[in-house]
Amino acid sequence: MRDKYILTAESVTEGHPDKLCDAIADSVLDACLTSDPAARVACEVMATAGKIIVAGEITAAELPDIPAIVCRTVRETGYGSDYEVEVITHDQSGDIAGAVAQETQMGAGDQGIVYGFACSETAELLPLPVALAHRLTLLLTNARKTGTIQGLGPDGKAQVSVEYQNGKPCRIAAVVVSCQHDADKDMDELRREITRHVIVPALRDLYPDHKTEAFINPSGRFVLGGFEADTGLTGRKLMADTYGGLVPHGGGALSGKDGSKVDRSGAYMARYIAKNIVAAGLAERCTVSLAYAIGRAEPVAVDINAHQTGKYAEAVLEQAVRAVFDLTPAGMIRALGLNRPIFAQFCNYGHFTHQDAPWEQTDKAAALADACVNTGGQGGDPADG
Repeated sequence: MRDKYILTAESVTEGHPDKLCDAIADSVLDACLTSDPAARVACEVMATAGKIIVAGEITAAELPDIPAIVCRTVRETGYGSDYEVEVITHDQSGDIAGAVAQETQMGAGDQGIVYGFACSETAELLPLPVALAHRLTLLLTNARKTGTIQGLGPDGKAQVSVEYQNGKPCRIAAVVVSCQHDADKDMDELRREITRHVIVPALRDLYPDHKTEAFINPSGRFVLGGFEADTGLTGRKLMADTYGGLVPHGGGALSGKDGSKVDRSGAYMARYIAKNIVAAGLAERCTVSLAYAIGRAEPVAVDINAHQTGKYAEAVLEQAVRAVFDLTPAGMIRALGLNRPIFAQFCNYGHFTHQDAPWEQTDKAAALADACVNTGGQGGDPADG
């Protein structure tokens, strides 16, 4: 490990065009699951100047009013109604449906590689740059909604660079906040307000020092924003949704997909496993990777990497994971309640920052610790893990 290095993560507000598309897709998914918990949904959204297109494969007992869902989501996000809605959907492929709905057990809806991660750096068990970036954008949105800062628009983003020494975060190297604003907003006033109401409270855990570089709207004016200025697409903020690019990513998007798609259910389960391993004190850092083949229920590969911080050998951790968690699509859906309409509420500000999300619970920590003992594992030097 290097003695000194900088890690950076970003986040975007719910008004960013890509996240607006994610919210629409997950709201469509929720509506389908409300009437049919067994619905199969792969919903994609594109939003551009004057038009929002919803497309994809949806098989459900009752199709929701998608244009109404779009209008409600756009309005709640903070935008006006000057756009058209086009819906292009069809049933799930019969071949895929047959592979998933097998006689004895649900198969994976596609092949996929997913990763989960947790570490002891923060209360959220996430890397500090990730937690801070999401805190910045959430505070930015709250300042707009509550009127604490007047003249803000829905679109915005933030970025945090944290300097590490000997593997521990030691200082904020740089912070960037860009926010949409009214045309008549004074830029000096905006920068003072962002500093006071967003940056200072967000970075309370590791306060900037005199060398920290702070950039607030570094490009100057940011009046035209949202999907009028920048085309949005579902699944284009994968790093902000997960671990900020600091952890491997299998490439599959999360939003708009029901639990039979292991891109989503597997990613949530991998995070659930990693977080419980760290919460149980079995490792300080943990990466979980799962790989699936379409039509097969059990993963074709399970790997646990404790990054030389494990209390037990990684083979013992893997056995404990297999003993405690059902890693089939049906098992993951059942364990995390992924057949319920819960997705839209967790799709912004990172999927792993919401402490009330089912995959963020640490209720399996004790069972994992017991399973490690029961498999014959013996604690030792973390470097041996």
